Amino acid sequence: MRWTVHGERTIYDSPWMDVRLADVELPDGRRFDHHLVRVRPAAGVAAVDGAGRVLLIWRHRFITGAWGWEIPGGRVEDGEDPAESAARELVEETGYRAGPLEHLLAVRPSPGLHDGIHHVYRADGAEKIGEPTDVEAERIEWVPLESVPELAARGEIGSGSTLSGLLFLYARSVSRG
Repeated sequence: MRWTVHGERTIYDSPWMDVRLADVELPDGRRFDHHLVRVRPAAGVAAVDGAGRVLLIWRHRFITGAWGWEIPGGRVEDGEDPAESAARELVEETGYRAGPLEHLLAVRPSPGLHDGIHHVYRADGAEKIGEPTDVEAERIEWVPLESVPELAARGEIGSGSTLSGLLFLYARSVSRG
């Protein structure tokens, strides 16, 4: 059952987001205004080393008031490929340069509210090249991939995109033995 969109208008616009009001109609004929947010795509990278560990940042998110592990990542800038964004964010947030990248997932965290898409990449290793230039993390650590289910169960992975990517990598590692 597809909804009909009769139009959209901006309520608030910034470089980060465009809050809109859409005039929508359900298949049964009901028509109403629906709030939505248009955002830029984002990209992040899970760098995995030869010992089965993933490079994560421990950071605080003021919106939720919570601390949690995340893969380094951020928004895709104009004219930038998502893979370039992911690699750039890894350097900026950790001081590590990504090894070869593989696109894992394109996650739509909340399609009922916003059109955001988060590209999650896997890097085959990472090389320390300096200190982070975009300091967002309290800690930067190589965390065993096998600990991801327990970290998730304890609520220590608060980002849905991070959780999706890490659980995907974990499931893949388990299935490969």
